[in-house]
Amino acid sequence: MVETFGEYGGRYVPETLIPALDELAAAWEEAKHDPAFREELDELGRTYVGRPSPITRADRFAPGKRLYLKREDLNHTGAHKINNALGQVVLARRIGKRRIIAETGAGQHGVATATACARFGLECVVFMGSEDMRRQAPNVERMQLLGATVEPVETGTRTLKEATSAAIRDWITNVETTHYVIGSCVGPAPYPELVGALQSVIGREAREQLFEAEGALPQVVVACVGGGSNAIGMFAGFVDDADVRLVGVEAAGAASLGTGRTGVLHGSRSSVLSDDDGQIADAHSISAGLDYPGVGPEHAWLRDTGRATYLPCTDDDALAAFERLTRTEGIIPALESAHALAVVDGLDAEYVAVCLSGRGDKDLAEALSALRAKRT
Repeated sequence: MVETFGEYGGRYVPETLIPALDELAAAWEEAKHDPAFREELDELGRTYVGRPSPITRADRFAPGKRLYLKREDLNHTGAHKINNALGQVVLARRIGKRRIIAETGAGQHGVATATACARFGLECVVFMGSEDMRRQAPNVERMQLLGATVEPVETGTRTLKEATSAAIRDWITNVETTHYVIGSCVGPAPYPELVGALQSVIGREAREQLFEAEGALPQVVVACVGGGSNAIGMFAGFVDDADVRLVGVEAAGAASLGTGRTGVLHGSRSSVLSDDDGQIADAHSISAGLDYPGVGPEHAWLRDTGRATYLPCTDDDALAAFERLTRTEGIIPALESAHALAVVDGLDAEYVAVCLSGRGDKDLAEALSALRAKRT
């Protein structure tokens, strides 16, 4: 049975990929019920990633609110992406795949995948749009240092959408030897469910930590949404708590949940940016990780059911939050995470938790250039 989320999800792929998806689905079904698999991931989390990641109260950023940050930026490699990359690489080893490919926009998923491959001695190829390579140069250097081959993609907008398409083409050609580590909760089944499960550690930890800190669960949980894996992971700890509001924040120029329509992109039916003829439209965000015209199918379902609300955030507002957190709390956030921070003031809630999905090292050149331009 192919997993769906209401009318979303499913598989829309060439016939060539069906056996690989069936193999992956079977391996995942077996692994998630295997205590040895869970024990290996838990051990890697503790001794390699640095889990549990802490929560930090941010009083100066949000005076008058009890704001807590779930610090995925403190993970090894600097973002939540390592949770998924390690899990999928361990799973790939179980099914005998020694060549790993990935797509990346902001570069953090590429770095995480290259890191996991270095840890286990696997070949790694990462596809990345040349525009993202320009604005995320430090992560390109990290991937190469880790032994990965970074393949530049020159088509279209030269960003995440085109990198994903290139990775899928490679996978079709090399499907028997290669596992494709999709970096977000997108793509054909079983990827949305698989990635969501591997990232759910964020929400499980946050729920326990926040309750211990305050004796209650937060009124609102916030996370940025591109493909949506950090948000799905954070939301997982609270989705069954009806009194906790879930808020996702999209880049205003890539708001596939706010302004998109139902369509198919990269193997899955979800909410996508498209024109009247159904052609996928270009997205824009100062944040390479949010610069994507689609979103995970579970987010589309959470929107339609009313369980989660999705808000837009402009580049300027994200930049302001980026600078403000740095100045008030001594924490440089990823530009992706800055989008989530930007909506905190406008929330009708005193007790708020934000997933700080990554650190801002990779964004310094882009952010500082934009901030200088605003001041001149």
